[in-house]
Amino acid sequence: MLALVLAQTLRHGPREGCKVALTPLITDAPIILLALVLASKLEQVRPLLGIVSIAGAVFLLYLAWESFSPAPPTAEAPAERPRSWLKGIATNLLNPHPWLFWLTVGAAILAQALAHSRLAAAVFLFGFYLLLVGSKVTVALLAGRSRALLSGRPYRLVMRALAMMLALLALLLFREGLKHLAVI
Repeated sequence: MLALVLAQTLRHGPREGCKVALTPLITDAPIILLALVLASKLEQVRPLLGIVSIAGAVFLLYLAWESFSPAPPTAEAPAERPRSWLKGIATNLLNPHPWLFWLTVGAAILAQALAHSRLAAAVFLFGFYLLLVGSKVTVALLAGRSRALLSGRPYRLVMRALAMMLALLALLLFREGLKHLAVI
């Protein structure tokens, strides 16, 4: 997600990077609800995590390909639609890490907080998302400020580095998916 936040910020500005950073606020609710229901059956969920990992790897490879040779932000070519919400939502839903977190640690902490009080659960969720989303929004805003410094060759180099990071993450997710599916 962080690489996508940076890529969207550098290509389309800090507003688009912030949109990506905010997507866990949309996508995590169904993940949390499902995790609370399935937390006790984690071993049965492994194949699902494998499929999600492989689908996420394919999507990250697509994003890496798209980021490898972008037009500079000052190019005369017609501006492409950033689709930041869609990219962020798809990336978060196809990333097994939110699923793993909520199926294991997150669901247990949230269930314990709920057993104590609704306020404790609300404080946990507020603090968690303040740090998760807040840190990514901060990165997007800082990257947006330095965006003007990146033009020409430095811009292409940074975008290619981010594309390679996305591709590397895709390969790691693919390997993780094969492990969940017991292929390797």
